[in-house]
Amino acid sequence: MRTEEIAGRLAALSHPARLAILEYLSGNDGCACRDVVDCLPLAQSTVSQHLKVLLEAGLITHERHMPRSTYRLNREALRSVSLQLNSLVDQCCSVSCCGSGKT
Repeated sequence: MRTEEIAGRLAALSHPARLAILEYLSGNDGCACRDVVDCLPLAQSTVSQHLKVLLEAGLITHERHMPRSTYRLNREALRSVSLQLNSLVDQCCSVSCCGSGKT
């Protein structure tokens, strides 16, 4: 994963409402925007904006089926973020890194 891509996904994860949306979606196979609105103390327009950010970051998917659209968690994208972040942390915290391993 490119540095810009991981940074974009981490930025999308940096808001408490978006984390709550991901948590909600993780327990459901697919949800409409209205379902997410009903579980959060946020206006529909605010939830829509957060869904847009998560969608642009590739952390969720969106399928348009009339009369309602469905949002789903992109579990593979989240796994990728986790692996990349863990790798970065491991690299940065390595004893062999920078010589002595002191902070």
